[in-house]
Amino acid sequence: MQGRLRAPTGRYAGKSAEERQAERRRRFLDAALQLFGGAPGFRSTTVAALSEAAGLSTRQFYEEFRTLEDVLAALHLQVNDWAEEAVLKAAAGATGLPLPERAAVIFRAYAGNVAADPRRIRITFVEIIGVSPRLEEQRLARRARWIGLIRAEAEAAAARGEAAVRDYRLPAAGFIGSVNGLLHDWSAGWVDATLDEVVEELVRQLLGILRPPGWRPPREP
Repeated sequence: MQGRLRAPTGRYAGKSAEERQAERRRRFLDAALQLFGGAPGFRSTTVAALSEAAGLSTRQFYEEFRTLEDVLAALHLQVNDWAEEAVLKAAAGATGLPLPERAAVIFRAYAGNVAADPRRIRITFVEIIGVSPRLEEQRLARRARWIGLIRAEAEAAAARGEAAVRDYRLPAAGFIGSVNGLLHDWSAGWVDATLDEVVEELVRQLLGILRPPGWRPPREP
């Protein structure tokens, strides 16, 4: 089907058209988290099944989205936005903490948000893979955003004298790969560890990047 159907306008049951549209969209995304992130998964879900899970009609689906891929794209961004909000809030609250403690606070926030619902991990690391060039571009763009956050933290720590002064582009990219891989494997049951142990390992890896062997903090003037 080309394009979307036109959504109704005006007020109904005390809600504006915009409010009803936002509610429908939320219900479709909630249903997608259930079906894409659990059983049967994105590739085995139909528009009819998603609409039924949302308690809405297929006509209402096409008022909000063109395809199921559009739903997956929106859900992938939403899951990443939730995690990013948690990280930024934690980082703001950890201002002034020594680097090891700050890193631990930030990664507990990220891991706690993503791992709070295993379906979020599946959306982020499994269902989005190999769907289409468009979604692969989106996935890599969000990955680049996370790499940018790591680089900003690393460069700020270096400016404070808490980390080595270096180009963090490649180290940040490699570290994000470790984060994604370890959290996915832990969620899948392939890593026999608690979430706290996973976070501690990631923090150790990050500190090893920020403070390589031989690095010494600058002396006070």
